[in-house]
Amino acid sequence: MATFVHLTPAAHAERIRRSGIKANGGRTGVFLFPVLPSYALTHQWLRELARRPGPRGMAAVHVRLPDGEPVTVGRYGRVHEAVTAADAVRRIRELGDGALGWEVILPRAVARSEVRQVRAVRQVSGWRYFPGAHGTTPCVCCVVRGEYGSRRLRERRPDPQDGPAPASRVLLDRLERAEARADTAALCDTLRWYGLRRRGPVARLAPLAGHPDAGVRRALARAVAGWSTPGADGLLRELAGDAPADVRQTVAEVVAYRRTEATAALLTALAHDPAPAVREASVEGLVARETPEADAVLALLAHDPEGSVREVVDLLTTQ
Repeated sequence: MATFVHLTPAAHAERIRRSGIKANGGRTGVFLFPVLPSYALTHQWLRELARRPGPRGMAAVHVRLPDGEPVTVGRYGRVHEAVTAADAVRRIRELGDGALGWEVILPRAVARSEVRQVRAVRQVSGWRYFPGAHGTTPCVCCVVRGEYGSRRLRERRPDPQDGPAPASRVLLDRLERAEARADTAALCDTLRWYGLRRRGPVARLAPLAGHPDAGVRRALARAVAGWSTPGADGLLRELAGDAPADVRQTVAEVVAYRRTEATAALLTALAHDPAPAVREASVEGLVARETPEADAVLALLAHDPEGSVREVVDLLTTQ
């Protein structure tokens, strides 16, 4: 018999004791990791899972499976290989510290009889963001305000984009001068400042959707994604039909948490885009919506012909 651990919010512990572990809506299965002599390696996913929104506190569920049980094994974000439970344990054990970021997926629910122990665990082990992130200089522009340590980090490594955006007339003047010089770098810099505003001149920026430089069009999508100005949804819809896939991918990324009916329809359309990278980028927004319509689209993406798309669905729909 092979022994694995499944990490889950402590709020789910009693339900798991009564009826086992659900297979995440049937889309992906149950995420597991072998129980190894190293506590830190066995519980490496603790800090990353605890960082996600939801109930506080984590529990470790020990599961025993027959050695011949079919599972898949691999590093998150990459294509997994179909093996038996015993082979998965052997492969991960042989990797040693190289198993950071690896996972095992059981493509079915875990029965109550297969749950051997449910216990509380402290969130002191594991990596955050990605294995090896500790010691890497953080990207200050990507720091989420309100996260632990974010204020001290911004004070220690101030970013030139911190602070309020310049006045509207100043930005309009910069925009006109950048257009007159055909300076794409200055255009993108001005659009970054526009992105810090809650509302802006959609009609003035709309012509940039036809700019010959794809970088400017991507910057435009990032700038207006947070605006409540009427017309912003229409501009994003226009950019979602852009010829280069990287522009459509940017739109899918920046509208992930935009809460409008038009955005929900836009994400559904992007989830059927011919480019795999665009379909991958749409997954986060669909997961964040938690609606029956979004779940139906995710169920289709869970069986996408492109392996990378299926892996992203697996990763982001983990409980």
